[in-house]
Amino acid sequence: TDIIADMLTRIRNAVMAKKDSVVVPSFKLAGSMLEILKNEGSIENFKEQASAGPRKTIKVYLKYASGKKPILSGVKRVSRSGLRVYSKCKNMPTVLRGFGYAIVSTSQGLMTDAAAREKKLGGEIICYVW
Repeated sequence: TDIIADMLTRIRNAVMAKKDSVVVPSFKLAGSMLEILKNEGSIENFKEQASAGPRKTIKVYLKYASGKKPILSGVKRVSRSGLRVYSKCKNMPTVLRGFGYAIVSTSQGLMTDAAAREKKLGGEIICYVW
């Protein structure tokens, strides 16, 4: 049960179905990842909701260009529980030759691959977004 992969799959499926928003489970890493997606312009906004059960949820508002063409066209989980993927600063991958970005977990928190290269940090590559 990979909650990060579950969140990314829910977002990917909602984009493919041209939904306006999607509800994902709330956890500490989700807020940081969604903040990066918002800052990079991949999603419109997100808001934490109180649910009837013991688990909180986050409502993610998706972003589309004119004609319902999605801004977020793909998301891929890289590092998973069975196979962790780490990268040094010099070997940090570029996604689609710079048209996408990777979300990296570093010692200074979550950031994009460009920010990690700029700060000369390596870390675990969580996912690719394009």
